[in-house]
Amino acid sequence: MSRIGKQPIKIPSGVTVSIEGGELVAKGPRGLLHVPFSGKMSVTVDAGTLQVLPAVDEKRIGAIWGLTRALFNNAILGVHKEWEKVLEIRGVGYRAQVKGKDLDLQVGFTHPVLIPAPEGITFAVGQESIEGQNVNVLTVKGIDRQKVGDICAAIRALRPPEPYKGKGIRYRGEYVRRKAGKATG
Repeated sequence: MSRIGKQPIKIPSGVTVSIEGGELVAKGPRGLLHVPFSGKMSVTVDAGTLQVLPAVDEKRIGAIWGLTRALFNNAILGVHKEWEKVLEIRGVGYRAQVKGKDLDLQVGFTHPVLIPAPEGITFAVGQESIEGQNVNVLTVKGIDRQKVGDICAAIRALRPPEPYKGKGIRYRGEYVRRKAGKATG
């Protein structure tokens, strides 16, 4: 039994859900998503709720059941209101700007890094004062939770935060453990 899988999903108003040939189609005010699922799952849609149940009795069906339900829930919430992740860019001379739909990063390399926006992803750049210093804040939005997470991970991997000065790209709220520098004698 899957504790996550057996929970029904409430479909918000303005979102329509249908099952078409082995995939869930979620359509809402933000867009349209197709989520394929295993033939080992049985999906029913009625009265504003979606229920996922296993169609076969196998030993490890609970993992597929919970995953399927979670993917459906993420798609329904994404087309209702977008997923959003916030990255902080810290460091002297580190900055970001949006050029058209693409993201232009200057994070200590000899050249700027241009990151093209995948389909359905938007970037927004601003500045905030955090812990007494001005920090560039990058917001990544989109209806597909996996795409948002993947592009954020790729951006963070360019310059992960380093432990001595804390420079680099980090997620909002991420704790960076600081180390002491060299001791002078």
